[in-house]
Amino acid sequence: MKNKFRILKILITVIIFGFLLSFSLKRFNNKPMEKVSVNMTQTKHPVYFIDEKDVKNIVKKANPTKKVGDINIPDLEKKLNSLPAVDSANVYLNLNGNLNLDIKQRVPAFRLNTGDRDFYVDEKGTEFPISANYSFPCMLVTGDVKPSDYEKLAELVDKIDKDSFSKKYFIGIAKEKGGYNLLTSQGNYKVEIGDLDKIDLKVKGFKTFVEKYLIYQQPEKYRKISVKYDNQIVTTLNPYFKENDSLLNLGNKEMAKAPNLAQKKTETKPVVKSEKKETPKPTAKKAESKPKPKEKVSSTKKSTDKSKTDKKPKAKVKIE
Repeated sequence: MKNKFRILKILITVIIFGFLLSFSLKRFNNKPMEKVSVNMTQTKHPVYFIDEKDVKNIVKKANPTKKVGDINIPDLEKKLNSLPAVDSANVYLNLNGNLNLDIKQRVPAFRLNTGDRDFYVDEKGTEFPISANYSFPCMLVTGDVKPSDYEKLAELVDKIDKDSFSKKYFIGIAKEKGGYNLLTSQGNYKVEIGDLDKIDLKVKGFKTFVEKYLIYQQPEKYRKISVKYDNQIVTTLNPYFKENDSLLNLGNKEMAKAPNLAQKKTETKPVVKSEKKETPKPTAKKAESKPKPKEKVSSTKKSTDKSKTDKKPKAKVKIE
């Protein structure tokens, strides 16, 4: 009897607890949503693609009745995460019925203009469109850039931002003919880096060139400075810079000498042939010297006969 009484007591308490819980849940679900707090997670650079008003408008559309029980939290998180400028979103409710939203926005690493499209790219290599209300100051990249280069470009831009020297000189990146060029703020020249490998070494090479040589020159003197080769820097002069006229004229003169030398060589070839053809003298000598060799032949015959007689004992001595 005591065991049955205990079991009955437990069942009654469970039923009462369940009734109270269901009653409290109904009351909680019918409770109006009193407050919506939006927390924008801090990033390394402040961004304002989305503000609290935009987020609250999305919450109102997702819950027009403004009741706690009508909020579909997973569906609301999906809607917020689907926004292009949102990196991550976390939505949760307090016991007081307050809705909390933690949102982290994307931070652009650079802005890419391919000619047909213009958009941002973050450090993870994710594309997202430009906002009509806010423009983030970042490095501009132009050209036909492949998505596989996004992360390497983001690393390059991050290194430029952290280095005071690079940040002073480089204001943009352009891809031309399959290679990358760094656009500079001084003069009209560009720094050719080629591919995105060994960036630290290439930037150090340009830095030494500037500190050891370029600071003593006018920046308008050059059109391109190439650091894409190992252990060497190749410069291209600006043809529109007046002080380069003398150097360019010397170069043109040296280039003009090459065809003249080639012409001289071709002109000397027929002269050699004419000298070979104009040699009738040996024929005349042969005609004049015909009687003489007869005497020589006789003398040579005699000499040969003598030599034969003289040489015979010598040959015998050798055989012995």
